[in-house]
Amino acid sequence: MPDRAYLNSIDPELVPGARNAIKVCLRLKQEERITIITDTVTHEIAAALQTEVEHVGSEYSLFVLEHHARRPLKYMPEIILDDLARSQVSIFAAQTQPGELGARTEMTSVVNHHRIRHGHMVNINRQIMLEGMRADFLKVDELSQRLVKRARKAERITCKTPHGTEFEAELSPELRWLKTSGIITRDKWGNLPGGEIFTAPINTNGLFVVDGVVGDYLCERFGDLESNPLTIEVENNRIRSLRSENKELRDEFRAYTSTDENSDRVGEFAIGTNTACTHVIGHILQDEKIPGAHIAFGHPYAEHTGANWTSKTHIDCVGRDFDIWFDGEQVMRGGKFLV
Repeated sequence: MPDRAYLNSIDPELVPGARNAIKVCLRLKQEERITIITDTVTHEIAAALQTEVEHVGSEYSLFVLEHHARRPLKYMPEIILDDLARSQVSIFAAQTQPGELGARTEMTSVVNHHRIRHGHMVNINRQIMLEGMRADFLKVDELSQRLVKRARKAERITCKTPHGTEFEAELSPELRWLKTSGIITRDKWGNLPGGEIFTAPINTNGLFVVDGVVGDYLCERFGDLESNPLTIEVENNRIRSLRSENKELRDEFRAYTSTDENSDRVGEFAIGTNTACTHVIGHILQDEKIPGAHIAFGHPYAEHTGANWTSKTHIDCVGRDFDIWFDGEQVMRGGKFLV
């Protein structure tokens, strides 16, 4: 059975972000059904989300992961997958643990199959609810739409930073650009907070200095990398070398990107568009939405972009203070959009 609804008092500071998630991003209607998946660590945020669902008047189920399986998850519990299949809307608001990507992929496979409007709030925390989740997502969507329209015509995107990034992505119209601006549709589930456009590049080359954050469980472990960045040299879409004064970070990143034959391959080239995200907080869920470029190695969601390869892993890499050019025309200077 689904877990009991939270009856504790709600932190009023969480309400604006929760209302944004339910009413603006997911556009939940009274006649629809929603599944909320959370964990014991994230219960306060889940409670705020649940309260907004109750204000709408929708039927819902709420599941606390630890009540249905041991962590780290080896699989997504069947009771949750079955419940998802009956809903039109869903939210995953929980913290990750190493080795759980497969379980989350089982969940998103159901989401994709049933075309559920899904908000993926993986590793959400209070700071993100007070910052990135308070964005004007209608304006973020307008900006994202303008940018993705231009990106779809571009053959090459070049990005540089004063910290040493000099990186170029070669693009193809056969590989789709996707917009995950926070306004979630049946066509593509998205992270919340939203605010990015992305594609799978045909090829990438150059240096990418990760002086923001890296993704997955490494983000919580290493946080903001400004003082000890990771420099990644990419040649023909693969990692050629890694450099960092933080040897533990370097070695952990190398191990992660050696998991399978495509773990060291650039599977995503993205541009953040959430203008409410103004500074690195050491958390990938929000930091990858900061205006600027970011890349990811591995690609378990290749079907969305049309790529002909996949991977079991996916790790984002975020830098700071970008200049960006589409086919030689500058669209960003110092992290500020010119479009």
